[in-house]
Amino acid sequence: MNVNKSQYRAITHKEGPMLVLAGPGSGKTLTITSRTKYLIEECGVQPERILVITFTKAAATEMKERFFRMMDGARPNVTFGTFHAVYFTILKYAYGLKADNILRDDQRITYLRELIQKYQIEVEDENEYIADLTSEISKVKSEKIDLANYYSANCASDVFRNLYTAYGEKLKQARLIDFDDMLILCNELLVQNESVRKFWQSRYTYILIDEFQDINKVQYDNIKILAEPENNLFIVGDDDQSIYRFRGAKPEIMLGFQEDYKDAQRVVLDYNYRSTQNIVDAAGLVIKNNTKRFEKDIKTIHESGEKIKVKHFKNQKEEVEAVIQDILKEKQEGRPLEEIAVLFRTNTQPRLLAAKMVEYNIPFKMRDEIPNLYHHWISKNLFTYIKMAREEQVLRSDFLQVMNRPKRYISRDALESEVVDFEKIKMYYSDKDWMVERIEKLQYDLAMLKNMAPYGAVRYLQNAVGYEEYLKEYAEYRKMNVTELTDIIDEIAEGAKDFKDYNEWFEHIKNYTEEMKKQAAKAKNITNAVTFTTMHSSKGLEYESVYIIDANETIVPHKKSVTDADIEEERRMFYVAITRAKKKLTVYSSAERYHKELSVSRFVNEMLYDVEKLKENAVVYHNKYKKGVIKKCDGDKLTIYFEESKRTFVFSKSYCIGNHILEF
Repeated sequence: MNVNKSQYRAITHKEGPMLVLAGPGSGKTLTITSRTKYLIEECGVQPERILVITFTKAAATEMKERFFRMMDGARPNVTFGTFHAVYFTILKYAYGLKADNILRDDQRITYLRELIQKYQIEVEDENEYIADLTSEISKVKSEKIDLANYYSANCASDVFRNLYTAYGEKLKQARLIDFDDMLILCNELLVQNESVRKFWQSRYTYILIDEFQDINKVQYDNIKILAEPENNLFIVGDDDQSIYRFRGAKPEIMLGFQEDYKDAQRVVLDYNYRSTQNIVDAAGLVIKNNTKRFEKDIKTIHESGEKIKVKHFKNQKEEVEAVIQDILKEKQEGRPLEEIAVLFRTNTQPRLLAAKMVEYNIPFKMRDEIPNLYHHWISKNLFTYIKMAREEQVLRSDFLQVMNRPKRYISRDALESEVVDFEKIKMYYSDKDWMVERIEKLQYDLAMLKNMAPYGAVRYLQNAVGYEEYLKEYAEYRKMNVTELTDIIDEIAEGAKDFKDYNEWFEHIKNYTEEMKKQAAKAKNITNAVTFTTMHSSKGLEYESVYIIDANETIVPHKKSVTDADIEEERRMFYVAITRAKKKLTVYSSAERYHKELSVSRFVNEMLYDVEKLKENAVVYHNKYKKGVIKKCDGDKLTIYFEESKRTFVFSKSYCIGNHILEF
């Protein structure tokens, strides 16, 4: 058996619980399939008694096929499946449920859309709101949260409770269950029905679980029941790669496994077979700053390899141009494009880069859809204002869209025909001087917008018309951070800067939209292309060369991350991003975005420095003061001399890590 000592110990484990900590590139799939084979061939376990659980259908299929290849063509009757597949099988036998009883995505969207209308909830982007609601409903169910004690992040808590209850009633009336219901019903069945419980406990006497760090409370409760009484529970995962808390994953379950199973053995797969030593070391320096984790000493079989490159730019435009040039250089040097990946925190980030890739004719494929900026509801509002300003007649449908954005308190009743007559509207409000003033101000604004340059028009709408005030009110209503919305306007404005008139700008938008559609269609059929992926979607993948873009505070860690638990999850996400790289890692950041100053992500500095080991004479780099040399280390204080400006400053180590100091 060609495995290392840790893998061998895990593979040959037979009875009782075992926790296997499997870091990136450590051969966990080999370990799981080899142990399955070992149980059958060396321990005499009947294949049908073995259950192997993964989190996705694709992963289950891949694991199964790999196991069959290992068995030289034999196909033992081992069960490979997802949590949902296993639990649905149990419910199917107990209650006669069929696939038709499982709620489809389109049904869920229809039900929630009906409820939004019923409760007269005003939202700008209904699809986004439905996605947020779905996530919240799932969280309440999967974490077994008492609805009375739950406070919604998307709407008033009493409104959410009404929505949640009404949604449940709709499913009940239609004899449907969603995936979370499946887990809950299975839990109730196993707890309450002794004969069913004993049947499935005797059916699966050996349970192996992959990606255990992603498990939620209900899944774990069910597994603990199924594993009784032998508790032959073999769990494999990496607490440092738990990045799905928003889906209900609870890494603390894995951290507490040995509290639940006092006799559980633990083994660490401590060799990374994927990445070079420099990449492994950098990842280790980042993740060691998390406090709630298992300590690990990860090694690699590879040489040091290329030094990690950290590049900092004046603005996003320069950053994007640098990424393009670096990709072109790699291509010229013979690196296949399919071995290059661009990673980002959110799927809205690479819009500018995607446009440049199209311009340079560099093929790329997107694992996550990049939303078209110009399809956003904010863009549509701004375009409607401009359309009203340019056309001879203002249509009622256009006017309705923006007449109270910002609030002008104009009633639909004031609009008598399909073409808006401002004089008639003023007559309607003739007894209210303040309303007449608002309508006249709107007329003035439209006249001003008519011949403006696109950039000036966006800024005029944002500030003089008061659209940003409307966004602030909407953000407060939706419990959002207003910068999520104002950043959209800033991005629209940045995109408008290069165009002198509306016709030129709208032609660009049309061409951009068509090109992105073509690119998305082509991406399905091309193999030799750069991969664009979020950090979340990159998990489980690997590439020769990885580019992490926009490594700035408020992006990664994300501005929504405020608690210690949030920051630790963001750090785990950055760790996942780093460890996708096999040979080359390049990290980019910029000093300014939409005219707002940005700091380099604390994770970048953690990656480059062990803060406890910053020593005298070490060369560092500051965003503003450039190259510096550490002259004195005194506890938490660092005295740094900057050669170019001939100035000396004293910083705290936490400042260096969290703000500006970079490798020169």
